Amino acid sequence: MLLYGRNPVLEALRAGLVQELLVARGVEEAFVQELKTFDVRLKFAPRIELDQLAGTTDHQGVMAEVEDLEWATVDDILDRAESRGEQLLVVLLDGITDPRNFGAIIRSAEVLGAHGVIVEERRSSPLNATVAKAAAGATSFLPVAQTKNLPRLIEQLKSDNVWVYGAAGEAARPMAQLDFDRPLALVIGAEGEGMRRLVREKCDELVSIPVRGQIQSLNAAVAAGILIQHAVAGRK
Repeated sequence: MLLYGRNPVLEALRAGLVQELLVARGVEEAFVQELKTFDVRLKFAPRIELDQLAGTTDHQGVMAEVEDLEWATVDDILDRAESRGEQLLVVLLDGITDPRNFGAIIRSAEVLGAHGVIVEERRSSPLNATVAKAAAGATSFLPVAQTKNLPRLIEQLKSDNVWVYGAAGEAARPMAQLDFDRPLALVIGAEGEGMRRLVREKCDELVSIPVRGQIQSLNAAVAAGILIQHAVAGRK
């Protein structure tokens, strides 16, 4: 997989996932010197060559060839929480098909301290270079798993005493009224459509984020970040 963008590439370098870099001629010397601190080969090329390889001009002058991103398992995420001696905090995505939103949610989950992200196999963006760039390298550190059936997974989590809160703008209970100090799965639905009916019905609680402006809804990635941070802050 060709990974592009400075933050994703730097994180992949720190994780030891890169053997060779393609750098656009004319990139500032300070950045080139930073790249040279890693034990990898640098190959310089015209910027247009990077444009063509990436299929975009948004590569920021650097590309790396890395192994394709691999899906984790649900057990990987559960084990991550257990090994840290922490209450589970996992993000479930129902219909997030935009790779930039997907990547942004992975980034927020990793930065804020969630243990992983789970998507339904047929209702998600693929785990690709666009996701990795939007995640700013977080895909190197946070397990992201697939499930064949999200409602069934929710049932399994609940049988293991995990509470499930679904984000819904019209929910009567704002997040300040709910207990986040417990093993928890947060469900984020698709832009515009929200969660599917069956997923919504499986949730223990529906939670809203208070809004004060004229626009009454938040981007899915922003909503996920707010809820993850509130969950982490609400734990003892």
